[in-house]
Amino acid sequence: MVKTTTPAQYALILIDMVESQGCDRESLLAGTSMANAGLDAIGARISDREFAILVGNALQLTGDPALGLKLGLRLNLSAHAVLGQAFMTCRDLGQVIDLFLKYYHLLAPALHLEYDLVDEMCVLTTVSSLAETPLDFSYELMCGAMLYTLRGLLNRQDLQLHLEVPYPRPAHAAQYHEVFGPDVQFNCVAGRIAFHRDLLSTPLPSSNPALRSLYEGECARLLSDLEQEPSVAQQTLRLMRKLEGQYPQMPQTAQMLNLSPRTYRRRLASENCAYQDLLDQVRAEHATRYLQNTRLPLSSIAYLIGFNDASNFRRAYLKWTGRSPSEVRHGG
Repeated sequence: MVKTTTPAQYALILIDMVESQGCDRESLLAGTSMANAGLDAIGARISDREFAILVGNALQLTGDPALGLKLGLRLNLSAHAVLGQAFMTCRDLGQVIDLFLKYYHLLAPALHLEYDLVDEMCVLTTVSSLAETPLDFSYELMCGAMLYTLRGLLNRQDLQLHLEVPYPRPAHAAQYHEVFGPDVQFNCVAGRIAFHRDLLSTPLPSSNPALRSLYEGECARLLSDLEQEPSVAQQTLRLMRKLEGQYPQMPQTAQMLNLSPRTYRRRLASENCAYQDLLDQVRAEHATRYLQNTRLPLSSIAYLIGFNDASNFRRAYLKWTGRSPSEVRHGG
């Protein structure tokens, strides 16, 4: 089962949009652990629950009902990370669609789509979406992002889409027509996006078969990782490595992993792991990097790793690694 998470890049762009309107960051992130979640790390993802809280805060702070649409129109190819890069190396739009259908769960794991050729149209139908964000926000985000991506790939800023959405006509419906064109229908049985099938044969100027193969291999690896539920210990190590210099207590770590402290302790115990051992492992990794790659004095490294003095740090490091800090620093 694919874990329902959202690329952190989407959250970062939304945060930037809301902050640019003068909204307070602390209020925007209220109820989430994003302030300490390492959102700018390569490949970072956040839970759908966290993203839904962020979206709810953003809608309340801005009072902008079209926020989902505006966010979708900010998601350029680079926002889609390696899959966006893979799109650009495809031969034509048909190959892009094939790639998208294989790997769209990297962008929206909760989404399930069907693709059909109906008469002269290519039609993507939303079969189900378990996203926790409001329905209209989710559709605006998805449809806006798809339009922006197609326009970027085809260099067609005038491109319009046929759009059907499964909710009533909103107060800002005029913005739908401004963005997608006149062919927008509300209160439909299902959500659909369609465009003319002639576009499938449009060649892409940045086509590169070798790079495409490389990027697709990385997409396959990322999707496999997403489909495999990592252990709580692995999730903990991943989180701590992102929070370099910040070593939270067990209850805070549990909260950042969306678990209660009791459940978190039980899960770690079932994996024969102890929280302190994981914490010490990461502190040892960070300390080793400082020792090998910087000229910081031992007292400064001790402080960065969470010790009040160098002597306690020396003893702990020797216990963790079997080597003294001076041995590691001087290559002994």
